[in-house]
Amino acid sequence: MRRKRGAVASRLAAISFAGVLALTGCAKDSGGDNGAEGGGGGQPCQLAEKPPAAQGGAAEEKEDNEKVDASKLKVGLAYDVGGRGDASFNDAAAAGVDKAETDMGAPNAKETTATATESEDAKRSRLRQMAADGHNPVIAVGFAYAESVKQVAPQFPETKFAIIDEQVEAPNVTSLVFAEEQGSFLAGVAAAYKSKTCHVGFIGGVDTPLIQKFEAGFVQGAKAAAPDIKIESDYLTPAGDISGFNDPSKANVKAKGQLDKGADVLYHASGASGKGVFEAAKAGGAQAIGVDSDQYNDKTLKGVRNVIMTSMIKRVDVAVYDFIRAVAKNDVSTLPERFDLSEDGVGYSTSGGKVDDITDVLDGYKQQIVDGKIKVSDKP
Repeated sequence: MRRKRGAVASRLAAISFAGVLALTGCAKDSGGDNGAEGGGGGQPCQLAEKPPAAQGGAAEEKEDNEKVDASKLKVGLAYDVGGRGDASFNDAAAAGVDKAETDMGAPNAKETTATATESEDAKRSRLRQMAADGHNPVIAVGFAYAESVKQVAPQFPETKFAIIDEQVEAPNVTSLVFAEEQGSFLAGVAAAYKSKTCHVGFIGGVDTPLIQKFEAGFVQGAKAAAPDIKIESDYLTPAGDISGFNDPSKANVKAKGQLDKGADVLYHASGASGKGVFEAAKAGGAQAIGVDSDQYNDKTLKGVRNVIMTSMIKRVDVAVYDFIRAVAKNDVSTLPERFDLSEDGVGYSTSGGKVDDITDVLDGYKQQIVDGKIKVSDKP
């Protein structure tokens, strides 16, 4: 039985739909329906009543300060498209490995990267080669590796595998999954509060159930805060075409289209393609919300950082670090079944100070979700 680890936030510093309807039902001057089209009309949103302030002082588990030695591990890291340097999902995984190297003496990991057009056999070969070369653990970054992990892991029963963003049931596989919809709910609230036109947009990289979780939470959060808000939604590529995670030009075109329709805050869940969203926002005088890591602080995005008002933090770095630590201790049972808001496995960033004036609102909604008073759907 996996236990929850309330100390994650202090240790690594992350920060029923009926529940939402209950909050939005007391909206100020709502006047419209809650349909997907909304009614943004060029003016700031009429906001719902703020949630109660978050209550602090909850007892946390005692922090685990045990010294762990990972020097004997030989970590293999199989990146998704974009690899290290994507300023998003893959970089978050890399940060977890880097921290394990610094804190626990884990040797430099073997890193390989998927290509947008590669076959399933290529993914299997990549994982199989790592395991055959003695890498243990082997970490597959992204749902695209799910079928390959299912096939390769049984062939190497002594090797510990992890897969991010997909549930794979096998004795030697640990699934590192997140409540992206919960963190995206807070991104939607922030967008509603910061929009000057009550019109916002979502851009997903690939139209899959995983990325739909980001859209679902974002839409639900925006409508909880402002029932009449208008929301645009686009995906760069259909399921099966993962190039949508590494196509900034296509993202730029989609973002410009949403801006031309009147949206002034854009949230992306598109990996390395997000740079195109930020560039469009900068050119259009709009604001944007990053994803996965604190993109305001990413050096590769320095030229567009001023449009990034917050990021939906998905603590892939925490999950990867904790998995390596658990393997070094030979006990992965302590990992949570899901990295959600209660675990600080998802959240929002405050770099740049652009949401400092609404952190009480965001934390209030977060508390409502943690307490079960708001149920965030994972489907649009």
